[in-house]
Amino acid sequence: MQIIIPMAGKGKRMRPHTLTTAKPLIAVGGKPIVQRLVEDITKVCGQKVTEIAFVIAPDFGTEVEQHLIQVAQNQGAKGSIYYQDKALGTAHAIMCAKNAIKGKTVVAFADTLFKADFVMDTEQEGVIWVQKIENPSQFGVVKINANNIITDFIEKPQTFVSDLAIIGIYYFKDGDYLKSELQYLLDNNITEKGEYQLTNALENMKAKGTKFTPGQVTEWLDCGNKDATVYTNQRVLEFDKGKPNLKGTNIKNTNSKIIEPCFIGNDVVLENCIIGPHVSIGANSTLVNSIVKNSIIQTDAKISNANIADSMLGAGAQVVGKALNLSISDYTQIVA
Repeated sequence: MQIIIPMAGKGKRMRPHTLTTAKPLIAVGGKPIVQRLVEDITKVCGQKVTEIAFVIAPDFGTEVEQHLIQVAQNQGAKGSIYYQDKALGTAHAIMCAKNAIKGKTVVAFADTLFKADFVMDTEQEGVIWVQKIENPSQFGVVKINANNIITDFIEKPQTFVSDLAIIGIYYFKDGDYLKSELQYLLDNNITEKGEYQLTNALENMKAKGTKFTPGQVTEWLDCGNKDATVYTNQRVLEFDKGKPNLKGTNIKNTNSKIIEPCFIGNDVVLENCIIGPHVSIGANSTLVNSIVKNSIIQTDAKISNANIADSMLGAGAQVVGKALNLSISDYTQIVA
């Protein structure tokens, strides 16, 4: 089985964090979003994943590419890198990795995480993973019939047609067929608002008789903006509660209280602090005389005399003497 991970987007809703870090590489619960996604998908595939193809922007850099290849190798798969030079839609992004689209294929967009308690039925012609939500107007949704077959794909409906939102993970039994339908869109310049969309290919495949079924997850976690990502961090910490990988090595804790669940990275220094619940602290960070709860703090941060909640702090951020709800990027300094 092949897995295609389009992740070249700039993550504008996650600024300022994505000015220096690709959104799928932002850590939640101590792991990059894309790493968690890959681990979760391979777990439910139920068969050997041979290749994981990452579609990235050309400016992500060698270090990012090497990290992604290692993520794939950790799952026993070959990691490969493809580039999307321009944001021309979901279908275009997938086709940037066309050499990897063959046989049984999963496509997963790297701004979402999920919890699922099933093994994928790979004998289905196609599976579109969905989740029931209260307000579907900002998402693509599906309608299904009495036989649990998808009958319609509707993009961001402004009047209610369905509450089953597409979460951005798709399975295709025949990757070559998918590739031919995506190529048809490109060759014939079939676009929606100037972009090539996967949903157009799905509609064409459905019209030709392909039966798509919904694959429903037990929990869908969005990482589209700061507040959603902080909440996702909270949930994955709950999932991982009690696991040894939530604590790094060489942690120096002086007179501090940690309220679980929390992730504490390697070489973190805590002095006279109350940390948690639902806090992730990246490696080499130092916190002194501070209270932090329900927040993500990336690597190399320095915090002192602060009271922080519901926040995201980028790598190398410094905060001194503030009680705040923050979303600050890498190497920002805030001093009272």
